[in-house]
Amino acid sequence: MPKKLTYARAGVDRELREKSKAALKVLEPSYKFSTYGKVLRLPYGNILPISDNRYLDLTIEGVGTKVLLAQLADKYDTIGIDGVAMAVNDVIRSGASPLAIADNIHAQVSEPALVREWMKGIVRGSVEAQCVVAGGEIGDVAEVIKGLGEGKGFDMVVACIGEVKKDDVIFGNDIEPKDVVIGFRSSGVHSNGITLARKVLFKEWGGNFGPYDIPEGLDRELVYEVLEPTRIYVKPLQKIVKNHRVKGAVHITGDAYMKFHRLMVFSKGIGFEFNNFKPQPIFQLIQEAAVTCGGITDEEMLKTFNMGWGFAIIVGRDEQDDVLDVLERSRVEAEPIGEATSTRKIVALYNGRKLILR
Repeated sequence: MPKKLTYARAGVDRELREKSKAALKVLEPSYKFSTYGKVLRLPYGNILPISDNRYLDLTIEGVGTKVLLAQLADKYDTIGIDGVAMAVNDVIRSGASPLAIADNIHAQVSEPALVREWMKGIVRGSVEAQCVVAGGEIGDVAEVIKGLGEGKGFDMVVACIGEVKKDDVIFGNDIEPKDVVIGFRSSGVHSNGITLARKVLFKEWGGNFGPYDIPEGLDRELVYEVLEPTRIYVKPLQKIVKNHRVKGAVHITGDAYMKFHRLMVFSKGIGFEFNNFKPQPIFQLIQEAAVTCGGITDEEMLKTFNMGWGFAIIVGRDEQDDVLDVLERSRVEAEPIGEATSTRKIVALYNGRKLILR
């Protein structure tokens, strides 16, 4: 009987990646060059002081192998939205408002028509995130970048810088049992777990379907379903933090619900239990399609994919109803998806089973 398919077997080993992050300690001597004070460590990165009461949050993110699906569909006008989303959604976790982004694209050939399509998505993303596109770079590196189509290979990375007042920083260090986790609806797969999804879905990588097949449960061609751009959560979070205390914020990307462990490091003694998942049909299709190569467990799905919720905040139970009202008035799909506990574990109640994720 074939082994169960995992993200690691597909090519992304999360345990190895976690070990490799230990090497980042070598960066700490550089912190002494912070001109205006001590670099502040947060659950998902560092912020840099620029005055007595203001910090900058700088992050850089890519869209990974989703670029291969853009090439497969020969459709390039939305992948820039993903690039912006991955960066700005990371920046807002600290409470920061995005100020500007810059893109870096390595391409086989910087063909003008292709560049215009990339820029369409980047501009759409920046408008939604309400920030400036301050600059960018396109490098022709045909010996490094290969693609599915002649001359159309590329890799896209976007950096974002945001600003946050000291009093508005989301520290993630005072979460308590019974605090509520509110999930913001995702638009689908987003830009994470794509390596695994590609290999079970698309014939080009050993999967079951052609790119323009419409499998049962979907209402459009498969490649367009997986290409659906990552949702940007800047505006709804900004509306909440104006009048409500957000104790923690999580961009549910790589490692999915395992990402909440970083909050457990900062808020000692807590755990999380999730009891509300609303995965779109694409997630069921991924799991069903994987049966021919060993299958994917429910645990692995929850460790790899967002399963319907792309972003989450943790608030006190007394804030829950007011926060949900704000989101409803803003026409943002959001629901309680779990709570903080005292278990020191990450637990999911899914498909009638209690799963220990960490």
